[in-house]
Amino acid sequence: MTAPPASYDHVVWIVMENHSFDQIIGSSDAPYINQLAAQHALATSFYAEGHPSLPNYIAMTSGSTQGIADDDVPASHPLDVPSLFSLLPGGNSRSLQESMPTACLRSDAGDYAVRHNPQAYYVNLGGDCARYDVPLGDPPDLSARFTFVTPNMMHDMHNGTVADGDAWLSTLMPKVLSSSQYTGGRAAVFLTWDEDDLLSGNHIPTLVIAPSVAPGTRVSTRLDHYAMLRATQEMLGVEPLLGAAAGAADLRTAFGL
Repeated sequence: MTAPPASYDHVVWIVMENHSFDQIIGSSDAPYINQLAAQHALATSFYAEGHPSLPNYIAMTSGSTQGIADDDVPASHPLDVPSLFSLLPGGNSRSLQESMPTACLRSDAGDYAVRHNPQAYYVNLGGDCARYDVPLGDPPDLSARFTFVTPNMMHDMHNGTVADGDAWLSTLMPKVLSSSQYTGGRAAVFLTWDEDDLLSGNHIPTLVIAPSVAPGTRVSTRLDHYAMLRATQEMLGVEPLLGAAAGAADLRTAFGL
């Protein structure tokens, strides 16, 4: 454990699907995730913004659901609003989409769901989507300041099981944590879910991983994706705070980021 840096070079988000806190934390089907939580930190009162999936993905990257209440494709929701992607242009932000056949695909294909790819919805990014919203590679390219990682529909637990997602994370996360970006000491990782299973008031698990976070930390402050967005912007020095991020709870102090 080290002191947190004044500013961070890299923040990585990994977003899973449709499971509540109690379905993951303490589950025998998620041994790796629970190991991560024990070795790093866990938010025990973290909540998503709405249902279905898409409003949460837009909220966490722009500070608002932008009035979206469905999972329609980007052609139905062309968003000309500020986002993490517009505030970090020219390769400073990147989306890594597992099983997406071509860059910035704005329709579903196989196990790729465009509603889990928020960058594809923003129309004010110039050529950035085509250049930096790309298929997930091996090892993952974490060189951007902000990286948004989306598993495919089996590995994010949407169509697959908790065990499927846990096994996938057990192969991805060691690559993230051994990357030059993370081992450099100025990177942090958020592992979160988009929403719950509609049965727990949108209470979802969220893990916080960084060299400065004390192992086994559990934070009971009520937090949400807006707090994660605020923390990410502050850590990367990206202004202005987007939408509801400006009034969100302080996640950084609680976790030692």
